Amino acid sequence: MYYPHLLKNKKNNQPDTKKSGGGFTLIELLVTIGIFSIVIGMVSGVFILGIQQQKVAFASQILLDQTSFALEYMSRTLRMAKKELSSTPICLSQRGLNYEITRSGSGLKFINHLESDDCQEFFLESGQLKYRKKIGQTGEESLPLTSSKLDVSSTKFNLTGGFQSDNLQPSVTISLQIKGKGELEGSQRIKIQTTLSQRNPDVLQ
Repeated sequence: MYYPHLLKNKKNNQPDTKKSGGGFTLIELLVTIGIFSIVIGMVSGVFILGIQQQKVAFASQILLDQTSFALEYMSRTLRMAKKELSSTPICLSQRGLNYEITRSGSGLKFINHLESDDCQEFFLESGQLKYRKKIGQTGEESLPLTSSKLDVSSTKFNLTGGFQSDNLQPSVTISLQIKGKGELEGSQRIKIQTTLSQRNPDVLQ
């Protein structure tokens, strides 16, 4: 027999799958967004930190490269410096000297045998390490050894065996304090010191 009232009750007792199906509540959505924001923030922080560290490392490498160039040039030149042999000294203050301290220790004068025995000088000026050389018969010019991107805060020259009567081979100790500026400002300040000796025997001819 057909009982429509029983079918109606059975239909009403079944759960409404359409109304209780999947979906996100507002709280679940907020939690998901919060977790996603935290993860993105952490990843971004690591990425930015990596870029900053790479920039510092790059600046430090440029600083070391330019400092090494200046020291290498000075070392090669000073090792081949020529002794003042003239009875009436032209470059250094007296006969028999190999090097001479100038500018209260921040400069060093010498005879550059590699450049036609030119009387030259290394010195610190306006935050740059420079050298003075002869131009023509009477002219002089100062050229930088370090770029304008570097700030040389201190330069010191110390001599050992500078006189003919001390029985020591002449040597020079160079001390520098350098930091970057401008685009190299993130680099660390470096302190460097090196000692070099004259290659030729200390003999007064």
